[in-house]
Amino acid sequence: MRLGVTGHRGLPEETGKLVRAALAAEIERHAPDGLVGVSCIADGPDAWFAQAVLDHGGRIEVVIPAAEYREGLPEDHHAVYDALIQRASETHSTGMTESDERAHMAGSEILVDVVDELVAVWDGQPARGYGGTADVVAYAERTGVAVRVIWPEGATRD
Repeated sequence: MRLGVTGHRGLPEETGKLVRAALAAEIERHAPDGLVGVSCIADGPDAWFAQAVLDHGGRIEVVIPAAEYREGLPEDHHAVYDALIQRASETHSTGMTESDERAHMAGSEILVDVVDELVAVWDGQPARGYGGTADVVAYAERTGVAVRVIWPEGATRD
């Protein structure tokens, strides 16, 4: 089973705890043998998902939206990003340089195109910018990829 992830970054701490638990429960529904998690490993749900897949005994593949992507992530996430990318069995790249909305959406499209199912940490609201979670969910739906939305009771978004 190939699972991809998309989700809101910058979640409040309490919501983060709820989301991490929900992601772990979602991943545990799948046998670790043959489980591949595909993620852009940004801070928040992307990285939590990737780590949960590894903890469950699966493997990860990483999509790199742009050559400058890592530099655009919060500095305190760089060590996590570096550790996860080192554990990736494969990487996929858009070939773009600038880490902007267009590159992020292109990366998400690659992610959706290589998975059987998309796990979306999504509050159901429209995207706040092009390439946001709602746009990725819409792309998955248009291309026939199953979507499982995770938004735990009590979760909030700033």
